[in-house]
Amino acid sequence: MSILVKWGRERLQFSLPPPSTKLAQLRHEIAEYTQLPVHSFKLIHAGAVMKDDNAPISAYGIKAGSTIALIGGGEPLPPAPSARKEKAPRTEASTISQIRSELDKVRSTLRPDVDAFLTVIAPSSAAAQVRPSRTVTAPPPKPASAAGSAPQPPASDLAHEHVRLGELLLQSLLRLDAITAEGEWEEARRERKGAVKEVQGLLDTLDGAWRARTRT
Repeated sequence: MSILVKWGRERLQFSLPPPSTKLAQLRHEIAEYTQLPVHSFKLIHAGAVMKDDNAPISAYGIKAGSTIALIGGGEPLPPAPSARKEKAPRTEASTISQIRSELDKVRSTLRPDVDAFLTVIAPSSAAAQVRPSRTVTAPPPKPASAAGSAPQPPASDLAHEHVRLGELLLQSLLRLDAITAEGEWEEARRERKGAVKEVQGLLDTLDGAWRARTRT
């Protein structure tokens, strides 16, 4: 029996440890295999970051066939080549621009996908659950008859899409978390706090709708 660890384009198979094995031990095995510093990456399962290394893997629902995503460490996000060559000094304005750029990507690429996903799994409440940001225009609601007659995708496809969207939103949160604001950069801190709140809210809405569907 084994588990799958997704590391960028790599797909790594590890033997399934006993349920009582602490997450720290599994983390060390993955670090040894990938040659990554043990605390340089995050492990994500079922759309949630596994934070407590002292908890047993059973607490995270790890079982045979489980898939864990490895984020960070081996997935560096280098600056553009021109920026590296010029070695431009980091300023509050450039930090704010970086934060807004990350948030714009979420609004333009991930939010529409989340909206569409919620419309499929909960068409009657999707509009109430997802509130578009000030800069995004909500699409007109579909007629109830059209929504009711649309065929539902297979459950496995919906589960895969939920995990995909959750992982992408978590990656965005991790990138925002890596953007630091210097001591006197109050505006940059406000921008970052607002961006994190918006992305986290989108992730909470996604997971909340999925949990409601699975309960029913």
